[in-house]
Amino acid sequence: MRNMAATPRAHHGRRGICAATKRTKTRMDNKLLGACSALVCVAMLSACGKGSGDGASSASAPASAASGAGAGGPPVSVSTVVAQKRDFDVQLEATGTVAALNSVDVKPQVSSTVTAVHFKEGQFIKAGQLLFTLDSRSDETNVAKAQAQLQKDLASLADAQRQLVRSKELLAQNFVSQTAVDTNQTLADAQKAAVEADRAALKAAQVGLSYNRIVATGAGRAGVVNVFPGTLVQPSSATAMVTITQLDPIAVSFNLPQRNLQDALQSMRSGAGSVTAVLPEGRGTITGKLSFVDNSVDAGSGTVKVKAQFDNKDEKLWPGAFVVVKLAVQTIKDAIVVPQASIVQGARGRVVFVVDQGKVAMRPVEVVYAAGTDAVITGVRAGERVVVDGRQNVRPGASVIERPADGASGAAGGGRRRGGGASAPASGGSGAAASGVSAHEASDSARAVLPLTKSTS
Repeated sequence: MRNMAATPRAHHGRRGICAATKRTKTRMDNKLLGACSALVCVAMLSACGKGSGDGASSASAPASAASGAGAGGPPVSVSTVVAQKRDFDVQLEATGTVAALNSVDVKPQVSSTVTAVHFKEGQFIKAGQLLFTLDSRSDETNVAKAQAQLQKDLASLADAQRQLVRSKELLAQNFVSQTAVDTNQTLADAQKAAVEADRAALKAAQVGLSYNRIVATGAGRAGVVNVFPGTLVQPSSATAMVTITQLDPIAVSFNLPQRNLQDALQSMRSGAGSVTAVLPEGRGTITGKLSFVDNSVDAGSGTVKVKAQFDNKDEKLWPGAFVVVKLAVQTIKDAIVVPQASIVQGARGRVVFVVDQGKVAMRPVEVVYAAGTDAVITGVRAGERVVVDGRQNVRPGASVIERPADGASGAAGGGRRRGGGASAPASGGSGAAASGVSAHEASDSARAVLPLTKSTS
């Protein structure tokens, strides 16, 4: 009976031990689960803080760079140029076509056969140089006939003059009447007129003979020769024997809008109409003078045709080629010239940044005229150093480091990269602030999760 009574107690003790073991295991599982939950929360909060920190860093990079540059931050690397004081030409730009001042199509004046060609294609021809010789036998015959007729009529004139002298002597002796003298006078005058006609006919025959020698009327360069010895040529032929084109001097023809007509006329009257022809493919420029303005405006295009004349000894300009033409219609005296890239368009107008003793100052400016890469402005003194590259990273009062303008673009990129790197720590701090979680707060949240897990368990 004692053993049977003790047995229930023993079973009850074993059940108590098992229950205590289970409760202890449950508590350990709850603690482990709470710790894992806390670590997951800390990881998630850290990831959110890092992501928002990167976004804030990207968004605040320009602001950080700007605030650093203007609030005593590290010096900003910029390139500068010196504002120049010089005369600046106001130019009108157009596309022109090179045209020869003289271009002659050589054609025959008589129908004949070519017997000789006295030059080569592409050769430079002088004025008066013999080009072609034609068959002149028929014309030589005509000249000979005219000379013979002249000699005949000269003999008849001499006889008529002798008859007139005799009749006058007989009239003085009263052997003939006045009528006989008048008749001889008429015969002499008629024969004299016949002689003059013969001389004119001889000159005409000689002119016809001269047409068989074709000479150059002006200097120039010969083109393609379209005839050869033995070729029959005629004045009515549509094809020229050769074309001679004058190359020096040469002209460039271009059109200007009618609103610039008065500028062109005034420039030509003053004799200061300087025209610059820009050769294609970077082969340089040639300067000439405005020489012609057309007498009417083209109603279809609203433009007026003008020409400029250039010296072309080096034959850089060739007829038919296209060139860019710049016509100087005005000269701004003692202008302040800076690169257009240095001008910043702001909300209050245009400004430039100048460097004085390592500090940046902002100057409001007015653009008087701009052309190409240069601009004429007011508001800056000659000799001041104007910021060209890196101006987007500076503010008034900022410290800068100047570098040569030749490497402006590369150095400006380096400056921008340095600005981004400098703002990285600040963006990291701003990321932590944006997430609202610090290391201590993360540990506190971990501790706060553990009791919550306990209570729920």
